[in-house]
Amino acid sequence: MQLLDWIILSATLLFIVGYGVYQTRGSKNVKDYIRGGNTAKWWTIGLSVMATQASAITFLSTPGQAFHDGMGFVQFYFGVPIAMVIISLVFIPIYHRLKVYTAYEYLEGRFDLKTRSLAAILFLVQRGLAAGITIFAPAIILSAVLGWNLTILNIIIGILVIIYTVSGGTKAVNVTQKHQMVVIFAGMFIAFCLILNYLPDNITFSKALDIAGASGKMEVLDFSFDFNNRYTVWSGLIGGSFLALSYFGTDQSQVQRYLSGSNIKQMRIGLLFNGLLKVPMQFFILLVGVMVFVFFQFAKSPLNFNPAATEAVMNSEYAEEYQMLEIEHEKTHNDKQLLIQEYLKNGDDKYKQYVAIANDIDKENRAEAKALIAKANADVETNDKDYVFIHFILNYLPKGLIGLLLAVILSAAMSSTASELNALASTTTIDLYKRNIRREESEEHFVKATRWFTFGWGVLAIIVASVANLFDNLIQLVNIIGSLFYGNVLGIFLLAFFFKYIKGNAVFIAALITQFIIFGLYALDKYEVINLPYLWLNFVGCTLIINIALAISFKNLDKGNKIFLFLLTSFLLIAGYYIYDPIGFEIIINSI
Repeated sequence: MQLLDWIILSATLLFIVGYGVYQTRGSKNVKDYIRGGNTAKWWTIGLSVMATQASAITFLSTPGQAFHDGMGFVQFYFGVPIAMVIISLVFIPIYHRLKVYTAYEYLEGRFDLKTRSLAAILFLVQRGLAAGITIFAPAIILSAVLGWNLTILNIIIGILVIIYTVSGGTKAVNVTQKHQMVVIFAGMFIAFCLILNYLPDNITFSKALDIAGASGKMEVLDFSFDFNNRYTVWSGLIGGSFLALSYFGTDQSQVQRYLSGSNIKQMRIGLLFNGLLKVPMQFFILLVGVMVFVFFQFAKSPLNFNPAATEAVMNSEYAEEYQMLEIEHEKTHNDKQLLIQEYLKNGDDKYKQYVAIANDIDKENRAEAKALIAKANADVETNDKDYVFIHFILNYLPKGLIGLLLAVILSAAMSSTASELNALASTTTIDLYKRNIRREESEEHFVKATRWFTFGWGVLAIIVASVANLFDNLIQLVNIIGSLFYGNVLGIFLLAFFFKYIKGNAVFIAALITQFIIFGLYALDKYEVINLPYLWLNFVGCTLIINIALAISFKNLDKGNKIFLFLLTSFLLIAGYYIYDPIGFEIIINSI
């Protein structure tokens, strides 16, 4: 990085922190600190909701996801617009009418204190872990740039976020996120234009799409019911809808964004704005990753994008084997260029198949490289998806723009982490501390307590970040953590909204049972006993808790709810059999 990059990066981040502190100084009561004084307009709400979800992981991992696996990941977001409409019609009117500070306050009035506390604790556990991951993501970037220790970087990034979040609360998060989103959109658009400009003169955008299609990167829609395919239209519409309903409707980090709206109309428009823009935004970010893939069909790419991994294997006894793989990798790269040119010239499907074969060989070489790296040093991260986009930024962008793109990713990290810390502190104060420990205290006391809880959660997030790893890739790790809890929490709220005969004890017991079952299902899938992609855990968790709560409350149910329980139980048994033995299920269906 050049001096100009450092100036742009530092100035952007310092402006955001300073602006957040200055604009929101002096919050003295809980309404101002937690709900931002209820002054936010729809555009602030919409951008804040979007910025909360669009963390550094989005701009770091998503292009790498597209580079390796193509555009199919966009199906994950198909449920978001559906969820936005439902939340606007059902959730927002209830929250607004009751003037709640957190989503979980409603549960005490509908059920009881222990159910409210359980839902709040489930949120705190999963969001506390996710906050650590959103700090860890940008730390990887700066570690690659500066060669600094990851732990030190986690501490620096965490402290920057804590400063303005502790100072100004919800309003500080909202006002800074508007500027962060401007930086983010501008940076990604510039990066996209530059990638296209860097392609060879004879490669237009349409030809770039042809190359990506020949390499299997433009397969956007998958209508199959095959659970071996993690991202399909159905998993996005069904599992994604349940995940989005729970995330945007019951997760305090999102609920707090639109509860700051000046009225119900502003809240609804802000959410619908997010719903309309979310899928196109994610499509565009994935397309950036696909264009990076096309770019590296003509420019030489490393065998593994993680520089620390390459260094580790080259300083080991496996260096010679790795060098042989690099020679093979370069040969494959050269062959692909010739095949791509022939495909573009003739449009012959034969050459398209040859390109696909060359890509398969390239994948095999990369897999062998990862195996050698793991042998050389088991502690080095072999997964390089999250390093793809940063490698392109650092090695191919002109000076000045490197600083801007790093500012994009760090701004996204700060905005998302700030929202999470703000929500974690609010939930801890309102749902646990104020309700269970210190009920009769002044407004100033609870504002001070929220600030201390913000600081405490910030420290915990830094600790989590310091022990994190890349898993499959960061964006999937965050979604897996959420999917382990979101279905259960959403089920609690749906029981509260639509099942008037269900009481607090039944919901509390059902929630505990469901959570253990979901953990068990995830473990069984991980060890390949069953095949259940994590997105479906949201749907399964939601239907499970409703089914169990109805069963516990069977005596109190009316005839309609008893029929619903029978149908839901039958559905769960059929779905469970399909998950456990899909081949046997298919044989039975075909015989019928």
